Amino acid sequence: MPRVTIRFYEELNEFLPQGQRRQPFPVEAPPGSTTKSLIENLGVPHTEVDLVLVNGESSDFSRQLADGDLVGVYPVFESWDISAVSRVRAVPLRVTRFLADVHLGRLARQLRMMGLDTAWSGPMGDEEIVREARRESRIILTRDRGLLKRRAVTHGYLVRSTEPREQLVEVLSRFDAARQVRLFSRCMDCNGALVRVPRRSVLDVVPAAVAETCAEFSRCPRCAKVFWRGTHWETMKRLAADVLGRQP
Repeated sequence: MPRVTIRFYEELNEFLPQGQRRQPFPVEAPPGSTTKSLIENLGVPHTEVDLVLVNGESSDFSRQLADGDLVGVYPVFESWDISAVSRVRAVPLRVTRFLADVHLGRLARQLRMMGLDTAWSGPMGDEEIVREARRESRIILTRDRGLLKRRAVTHGYLVRSTEPREQLVEVLSRFDAARQVRLFSRCMDCNGALVRVPRRSVLDVVPAAVAETCAEFSRCPRCAKVFWRGTHWETMKRLAADVLGRQP
């Protein structure tokens, strides 16, 4: 059986058994094995990978491996532009428009609170999620490793944390998205972009006490919900400050 030597770098080691982390190790590669099949057979979703080197040469996921090949697998690079050498996908990985799966509804709402364009899958099946993500050029957010291993998925991220606030910290950090935050610019219910509206236009739809004490209002043109700075706004602002204060 042909064998190759492979090494995973940085956070990709989280997917490996302890004995394979942060070091080269040999693995069998049956005839016809590609870089994608080898990487995913070892438990790493291809969406977590941004660069593959085979014998020092940048390679895509379809490259067939030969006996004795040396394979290096790298995650998303935060500080360097590697577009000139990265060949694993045709378009950039970090496009900060998200599609959160059904189990990440609270994360979706918090990302919207931050002003990040985030769709939520609801009861969609996996195939529908993949089609929607491709149609709208969205990054799939999920805790389902199997979903990210689908061949048609080009952009995705496996969320590690189980707690929504920690998930928000994690996603903002992974996609270097803190600089794109625009607090309370999107509807937390439907993801629509909010529009500032004059006070007089919402007097008939907000509580009388709110109409008397608040001067600034926004409306979602998609679902028509009206937003204002109340106690809920202050609570969410504190959450946002905590999350942003923990970004690297």
